[in-house]
Amino acid sequence: MTAVSYLLGTVSVIVGRSDGSLSQYMLVRDEDNIGRIERIREFESHPGAITHIFPEFSRKGFKVGDAAGHVGLHFGTSTRTLLIEEVLDQAVERVAISPRNDGVLYASRDGQTYYRSLWNEHPESSISSLWRKVWYEGRNGPDYVWQSSSATDEFEPKFSLMPLTLGTLKAAFYAMLFAMPLAICGAVYTAYFMHPTIRGWVKPTIEVMEALPTVILGFLAGLWFAPFVENHLPAVFSVLVVLPVVMLATAFAWRKAPAVIRHRIPEGWESVILIPVIIASTWACVALSPGIEVAFFDGSMRQWFTDIGVTYDQRNALVVGIAMGFAVIPTIFSIAEDAVFNVPKHLTQGSLALGATPWQTMLGVVLLTASPGIFSALMIGFGRAVGETMIVLMATGNSPVMNFNIFEGMRTLSANIAVEMPEAAVGGTHYRLLFLAALVLFGFTFVLNTIAEIVRQRLRTRYSSL
Repeated sequence: MTAVSYLLGTVSVIVGRSDGSLSQYMLVRDEDNIGRIERIREFESHPGAITHIFPEFSRKGFKVGDAAGHVGLHFGTSTRTLLIEEVLDQAVERVAISPRNDGVLYASRDGQTYYRSLWNEHPESSISSLWRKVWYEGRNGPDYVWQSSSATDEFEPKFSLMPLTLGTLKAAFYAMLFAMPLAICGAVYTAYFMHPTIRGWVKPTIEVMEALPTVILGFLAGLWFAPFVENHLPAVFSVLVVLPVVMLATAFAWRKAPAVIRHRIPEGWESVILIPVIIASTWACVALSPGIEVAFFDGSMRQWFTDIGVTYDQRNALVVGIAMGFAVIPTIFSIAEDAVFNVPKHLTQGSLALGATPWQTMLGVVLLTASPGIFSALMIGFGRAVGETMIVLMATGNSPVMNFNIFEGMRTLSANIAVEMPEAAVGGTHYRLLFLAALVLFGFTFVLNTIAEIVRQRLRTRYSSL
């Protein structure tokens, strides 16, 4: 070792050697909570032995001089070697950098001093630090972290876009998981099986739902629905099981009912029977929720999740998925319902005339013919879920975590831009990275829409002969 210097904050040390190599070391605690010095990264080597290391005053960068007359500029967090330049024909004895990082001073062994201006903006960001794991100071290993600010001047900004991108996909995935089956099945039933009189009420009602401001949905999800779900967790899971069983049992009972009773209700009005059944079943699940918690989860299902190692946050992906799904359902339903309803009548009438049942006609003719429109509806709904801001902003903890746990929150690209843009210094690295996040969001939706359009055109070409 020929030169050693602390970086800003005195958490890690830069070590230079006689072969020109540079390494960063810091204290890392192992599984036994014992601190050990670990080498966390290497920088590009210099042509000569390292003679002097000078850290920056406000960032995790440092200036290096070597025995071959070269001056180098490196940055710790992004592991970037920004510059290695020959400035003297002899060894560089000392280097220094200005407090504003806009000038560098270096001295030769004969006592001569030199000054050069410097432009070194945004060294803390790179493709690698944005999309790969980075070993930050104070952590036990490399990780994906987004943390743009802190209370200390020695703070090391952590600008990883991976948690934000994963959070965006996580929110959209759970929203579509909730909205897609309800919207598509509801659209098919409304357009093909439902009585025109009921359809005249149902379709406008669902389309009016689309005009509901998402800030209202986010407000209700964050302040009412999230605590409700936390206090009635068994009801949430029992509804997913009880409702399908009850609906199938009701359908079976209706099929076995005497013909006199069934003929009193016109064809296409059968769904009205399910309304009181669904309301009663949901109320029963909520009413029985405390008893289920006491009987099977020692009085608290949330604590039971914690005991088995599953983290549960009050504002989580489950709440966001239901709330955002509620906002996406009208979009998917409206487009898919129009696609199914506009299937030419001669196709369905011809299928029925040839002996197919209405169910077989729907599966073999209607869905295939309407598939381009249904697929477009799904892609438009997915695009809205990806770009949604207010619901995920108000109904999640806005924690940039790297997991798909449905009981934990997330931070999406759009919500992050909305939260941090007002506080970002104009022109700074943080400010520019927020615009980059917006570009990533735009590129993501653009690619998805392009793929969706290609698939839709192929489906239209394939089934146009029908």
